[in-house]
Amino acid sequence: MTLSFVREKISSKFFLFLILAFLLIHVPIIGNYIRVIDTLIHESGHAFMALLGGNVQTISLFSNSEGATLSNQTTWIGSFFTSLAGYTFASFMAFLAFLLIGRRKQILLIDILLGFIFCNLIFWVRNPYGIFWLCSFAAGFLFLLIKGTPAFRDHLLLLIACILLVDSLQSAYEVMYLSIFYPQAAGDAANLANLTKIVPTLAWGVLFFLQAVCFCYYGLKRGYYKLS
Repeated sequence: MTLSFVREKISSKFFLFLILAFLLIHVPIIGNYIRVIDTLIHESGHAFMALLGGNVQTISLFSNSEGATLSNQTTWIGSFFTSLAGYTFASFMAFLAFLLIGRRKQILLIDILLGFIFCNLIFWVRNPYGIFWLCSFAAGFLFLLIKGTPAFRDHLLLLIACILLVDSLQSAYEVMYLSIFYPQAAGDAANLANLTKIVPTLAWGVLFFLQAVCFCYYGLKRGYYKLS
């Protein structure tokens, strides 16, 4: 990939918002609060896949930006795809957010984000912090969208899309790191290793990171970061 190719595919506006998103998610307390938007999508990915072959009992969202989905699966294949879905779904949603922004479908993106929030609030999330986060984020999000101008709305959605992109990459990198040095603590990668037996945790950690990079690269190749 040449530097000229990157310059052709990335606008200065995208770059500035990407830097802002990176800085925001690393601010103490506030950063963890903001990162939960990616956690919500990650855990929802597990839940939606679990519904195809079982049921979802609860989803928990925590103040350290981590999450957990408790589901019952009746088959091995159901457990496999449920464990696989979280990081993949988060990466896909970051890609989809930029696709919709590029096609001027901001209202649809708003509907999707609110759909995630209210679906989790109604059906799955029951822990106190999770309920607080869903209610506070939904209320603040709706207030800013209603009171803000269309330009403000578009910039807010762009920031959220950048947060999803940065955090999906960072989270995938973190699970790959854990799969190398602390394989038993590597979450979904460790679960998949236990399910498959012959495929090690490291392989799943690397796969999660590579798929995140591939989604990011495909968005770049398609010109979704140009923001023309």
